[in-house]
Amino acid sequence: MNISDVAKKTGLTSKAIRFYEEKGLVTAPARSENGYRRYAQKHIEELTLLRQARQVGFTLEECQELVALFHNPDRHSADVKARTLEKAAEIERHIQELKTMHERLLTLAEACPGDDGAECPIIDNLSGCCHKH
Repeated sequence: MNISDVAKKTGLTSKAIRFYEEKGLVTAPARSENGYRRYAQKHIEELTLLRQARQVGFTLEECQELVALFHNPDRHSADVKARTLEKAAEIERHIQELKTMHERLLTLAEACPGDDGAECPIIDNLSGCCHKH
């Protein structure tokens, strides 16, 4: 298969596929005599794993570990589950941080008259300034 075939099968762009190859996240494809990359089914599986792992929040480094586990016949599902639960906990922390940020923004917006005047409690609050201009 060529790179455009792989792109269609994985839902990735050719650019993304080449990026993952450059980062060593997927097995290097064989090259034909004319230098074109030739892909096999294992590349489709690796790239699909990468795409889906990225969609659920795994970093490139974490994806590299997942691809290594994918190829490791001695892997333990407990290791994969532990990494997945760690990622879920990390995402939960981010959600809480985002909720806090959201609440603060709404509180700031509520304090602002939002009129044509120059006085703005949002700017005052964010700048740590407490005096009127």
